[in-house]
Amino acid sequence: MLIIKGLTKSFIQRGLVLDNLELSVNEGDSLAVTGPSGSGKTTLMNMIGLLDKPDAGEILFRGKSILGFTPEESALYRNRNIGFVFQDHLLLPHLNVSENILLPVVATKNTEVEFEEKKKYAFELMDKMGIKGLSGKYPWQISGGEAQRVTLVRALINRPSLLLADEPTGSLDLKNASILADLLTLMNNETGTAMILATHSAGLAARMKKHLKLENGRLTE
Repeated sequence: MLIIKGLTKSFIQRGLVLDNLELSVNEGDSLAVTGPSGSGKTTLMNMIGLLDKPDAGEILFRGKSILGFTPEESALYRNRNIGFVFQDHLLLPHLNVSENILLPVVATKNTEVEFEEKKKYAFELMDKMGIKGLSGKYPWQISGGEAQRVTLVRALINRPSLLLADEPTGSLDLKNASILADLLTLMNNETGTAMILATHSAGLAARMKKHLKLENGRLTE
């Protein structure tokens, strides 16, 4: 599904971060990427999500090169294929839980039937995540663990092919981190959504089907 060839990226302040990096991800994979702070985990995720561009290299998604996409094509690629989960939940405080979850749906053209179908799917996901009763609450009225589960539902609402999760349990306590790890594993198994997780957590990494380490700009087993 995803092939990365010779990906290279450097920053003025940090120097070379990714050095001719190679990666292949199949449909339904779950992959943990670990490495020290500053090793380039977030940079790699941003490249795959087209939030940043490399200095050199190639990224193929289902056989198609994506690095030459226009801003409009990049936005469409993200909305149709990619779900994002970050360490901070990034929920909009003036929207309730249901409205936050449906934001990616509102951002794309949907018929009334399609919108209602995705709204129904949102409630199904919320039920699986144990947050169905929070739909009318606002971000400031729920816990950090609940907010991160809301973020996960929002990331999955458009049925993405690939979920990119950057330190998804980094701000959670042990109990909520374990709950989120269980949910990520469940959704990978049930929906077939491929997942790439950047994490410092050895426990979360162990739950994924593959575990790679990012050091000196390259991925190793």
